[in-house]
Amino acid sequence: MNTETILTELAALREHVTGVTNSAVASVDGLLIAHDASDVRPEVLAAMAAVALGLGKSTGAEVGMGELREVITRCEGGHIVVYAVRETNLLVVLGDEGLDMNRLHLHSRPAVTRLGELLAA
Repeated sequence: MNTETILTELAALREHVTGVTNSAVASVDGLLIAHDASDVRPEVLAAMAAVALGLGKSTGAEVGMGELREVITRCEGGHIVVYAVRETNLLVVLGDEGLDMNRLHLHSRPAVTRLGELLAA
């Protein structure tokens, strides 16, 4: 696994998507792999994102909606978006109230594919 390449992917999200404030890649067990996070505790972010992903997967399976793509949480101060990266990892992106969700999805979906390939290697 090339941590520098993962960090480059995370930095590109912050650079290309208005409103992205922090991001991290973790295992579905909540173990932090890499982060571009400065004002949150990345280990806690990874663990909580894993819980959100697990709940989303379980809920989607229960109602027969198919494979989970992402979990979006909107809060008073912004957004938390957790993307499934294959079966064993996740990408979590935090954004402020001005987060451009359309642009985030446009840039994050190819990033998820690239991250999946990097983490599988």
